[in-house]
Amino acid sequence: MTEYDVLLTNVKAVLPGHDEPQAVDIAVKDGKFARIEAGIDPASAAEVVDAGGKVAFPGVVDAHQHWGIYNPLPDDVRTESRACAQGGVTTSLSYMRTGQYYLNKGGAYADFFPEVLAQTEGNALVDYTYHLAPMSKAQIGEIPSLITDHGVTSFKVFMFYGSHGLHGRSTDQSEFLMTPEGERYDYAHFEFVMRGIQKAREENPEIADQISLSLHCETAEIMAAYTKMVEEEGELKGLPAYSASRPPHSEGLAVTIASYLAHETQLPTINLLHLTSRKAVEAALTMAAAFPHIDFRREVTVGHLLADCDTAHGVGGKVNPPLRPREDVEALWSYLLDGKIDWVVSDHACCKEELKFGEPKDDVFLAKSGFGGAEYLLAGMVSEGGKRGLAYGRIAELTATNPATRYGLGGRKGAIAVGLDADVALVDDAHTWTVRAEDSESTQEYTPFEGAELTAKVTDTFLRGKRIMTDGAVTDEAPSGTYLKRPL
Repeated sequence: MTEYDVLLTNVKAVLPGHDEPQAVDIAVKDGKFARIEAGIDPASAAEVVDAGGKVAFPGVVDAHQHWGIYNPLPDDVRTESRACAQGGVTTSLSYMRTGQYYLNKGGAYADFFPEVLAQTEGNALVDYTYHLAPMSKAQIGEIPSLITDHGVTSFKVFMFYGSHGLHGRSTDQSEFLMTPEGERYDYAHFEFVMRGIQKAREENPEIADQISLSLHCETAEIMAAYTKMVEEEGELKGLPAYSASRPPHSEGLAVTIASYLAHETQLPTINLLHLTSRKAVEAALTMAAAFPHIDFRREVTVGHLLADCDTAHGVGGKVNPPLRPREDVEALWSYLLDGKIDWVVSDHACCKEELKFGEPKDDVFLAKSGFGGAEYLLAGMVSEGGKRGLAYGRIAELTATNPATRYGLGGRKGAIAVGLDADVALVDDAHTWTVRAEDSESTQEYTPFEGAELTAKVTDTFLRGKRIMTDGAVTDEAPSGTYLKRPL
């Protein structure tokens, strides 16, 4: 009788506490890492996988995705979780809210969220959970039950929805967000969301550190004025125009306002999402120094690290906040290398061509916002980070350990360690390849990374010890991803 279900041999594993990969064997039993050391007897395992000298990273915990934003949720989960597997992502944390897009419904989360879970169940190839955004006063009141009944411990505020829609100007905020008549989605609402979350933290002290608020930091009034100015001047086109229409100081101002509100409401667990510019990160670091009692976490996306507004492949690179000029990309890398960034995500939002582009197709202000990227997250970090001297151990922290810990998944996800789920991404770090949208498992027909040359590739992905991608081919077996009720 064999002792283990699976044994990975001839592998270099990125382990906690080590900057560089370690030559070990990895034994898996009942979906968990059971033993991690060199020289494990192959006869002790029912299945032996020769990793061919590849690097084993912990399965990516992609803390920022948008399943179902542009496509029916069950369909999007099926296809985009395949893109996750292709990129070594084994856990997806997807943002969800009521209002237009997603399920196109308003109302109580008590009714809405079970429907989200029902439409997701049985369709995901990877494990998953959701962040939720309280859009109304009544939904703020639901925060305690969302935590205790559904295991949702992370919430979101979209600061730019004050007078902006998802893609630009919005004439009717209430209709877009499907909020009750007479309510506003504004700074006062953001404050009350914070107070609601802090109250829930106080009621659940044993898990308080894992209950947090994430914020999309842009300032609606600045964006509205600059969008009008950029369009009227007409000198900029494409992605540079979009970057100028949502300028970096709009991010910095929103970060400052959000941070002071966190101080005022005594909410210490704040996540600043997808910071795109030097000004945004400078503001975030200034606020961290001003309010040392707030446990700020700072996020960037792989899109803002790999692409800039001048070289991204066309208007398909429209995203909120925008892709920035190269100087901001380099600033993000400098902050990341200096330890000032806590995790890196994809912000994956599959938007098919027919929906993405308006008429004319090159008008960035008519295009929809967002694009996929989970399939390039880990390969992009190893490729570009490797060139810049970023240690593999640090990449594992940025893509798995840190987000898992913050979002209540640390008991099972985020590292190659005995007792945790056996989620693994095997990476060939000597494989040069060119990004082509047609090779992606996503149903999105384009990518702003088109033509980019990467020097590392994810070849195999394991979810709880089960291989869901083999030699670059994603499995066609029935999806086995499960909902993760937090904290684990």
